[in-house]
Amino acid sequence: MSTFVPSVRRFATLPSTNSEAMRQALAGVDEGLVIVASEQTAGRGRLDRKWVSPAGAGLYFSIVLRPLAEPGSWSLLPLLAAIAVNDALFEACQLETDIKWPNDLIAGERKICGILAEAIETEKGRAVVVGIGINLTKEAFPPNLNEVAISVEEATTKRPDREVLLAALLRAFSSWYLLLQQSGGQQQILEAWTSRSSFAKGKRVKVTNGNEVITGITGGVESDGALRVETETEGVRIIRAGDVTSLRTSV
Repeated sequence: MSTFVPSVRRFATLPSTNSEAMRQALAGVDEGLVIVASEQTAGRGRLDRKWVSPAGAGLYFSIVLRPLAEPGSWSLLPLLAAIAVNDALFEACQLETDIKWPNDLIAGERKICGILAEAIETEKGRAVVVGIGINLTKEAFPPNLNEVAISVEEATTKRPDREVLLAALLRAFSSWYLLLQQSGGQQQILEAWTSRSSFAKGKRVKVTNGNEVITGITGGVESDGALRVETETEGVRIIRAGDVTSLRTSV
C-alpha cells in the first residue's frame, strides 16, 4: 500500500506547478513531492484552459503520486482531490463549498478552486500529478471574471492563512488517498463525493464536449467517477469528459 508523505518544495514563481512536478516525476522523484509556487506565469486548467495565478493571490501547488491501487481506480483521483479541498476549506476557513463535476469547487455558484490531474509514464512506472489552484483573495482573477469566480476572502470576509489551508489540505488528501487503496475505499470515495456535490443527482445540466452539447438530469456517478445524465431523447448518457454547467429549472 502506498502511503502519502508530503515533501514540500517552494518556488517564488514557476510557469506551472504541474509542469515542474511532471519534470520531477520524470527525473524519478518519490511519491509525495509537493510543488508550491507563489505565482504561475503559465498555469493550466482542465480542457486546456489558462489558470490565472498572480503572485500571492492564491494557493497553487501540485502533488506527485505513484499509486499502487489498481489502475481502474486512478480516475477517482480528481474526485478525491475535490473532496480533500472541500474538507480543508471547511476546516481551515469555515467555508462550505459545492463540487461541480468532476472537481471544480464552487462557492455562491462561482468557482473558487480548479483541479487538474495528469498521468505521465516514467522509468519508475506511471505517475499522476494532481494540480490544485485556489483563489484566496480578490486579486486572484481579473475583474471580468467577477461573475463566475470568487475568492476565499470574498466568500468568508476574512483573509485566509495560506499555510494553514495547505496543511489542512495535505492532511485531508493523505487520508482520502490512503482510503482509495483499501478494500471498499473506492465506493466510500464515490459516496463522499456524492454527498458533497449538488451536481451528483437531480441537477438539470448542460454538458459541452467539443461540438457536442447535451442536456438532462444528473443521476449519480459510475464506479469510475463518470457522470450519468438522463436525457429526454437519448436515455442515459455516461459523461467521462466535458464541461458541465447547471441549468435553472423552469417553473
